[in-house]
Amino acid sequence: MANVYLSIGSNVNRSENIRSCIDSLAAIFGQLSLSPVYESTAVGFEGDNFYNLVVGVETNLRVGEISTILKKIEDQHGRDRKAPKFGPRTLDIDIITVDDMVGEVDGIKLPRDELLKNAFVLLPMAVLIGDQLHPETGLSYQSHWERFDKSKQFLKEIDF
Repeated sequence: MANVYLSIGSNVNRSENIRSCIDSLAAIFGQLSLSPVYESTAVGFEGDNFYNLVVGVETNLRVGEISTILKKIEDQHGRDRKAPKFGPRTLDIDIITVDDMVGEVDGIKLPRDELLKNAFVLLPMAVLIGDQLHPETGLSYQSHWERFDKSKQFLKEIDF
């Protein structure tokens, strides 16, 4: 079984969409590991704040199969695939890591670049599995968070 970590975000009906997404993932993958939920500003465009978290699952599915499932869940939540890349999202689910895989697997870049660039991905990852090592840098996620420039991105843990 592979350990897979997913980044989930929504800024449209965000509470409803995040809860429904978690339910959908649990129905497919079973037990989930959940980070706290954080509120963050939109990155790359002007828009409503997002709710974000990281979810861990275990699966024997291939990366491409996981990606297909995640796209289906996004579509079920009204994801508009014709909308601009940086814009409001009913639901955005990205594969962040799959075990220690590095490189392109089934068309997915692993680990995902956003992991070390965006507080709304790195902090939930550091909280959830802070002592584990990033497969490319060899540093723990907690170490990456400690080094992260926190002055550029708003992030606040919320009661969820």
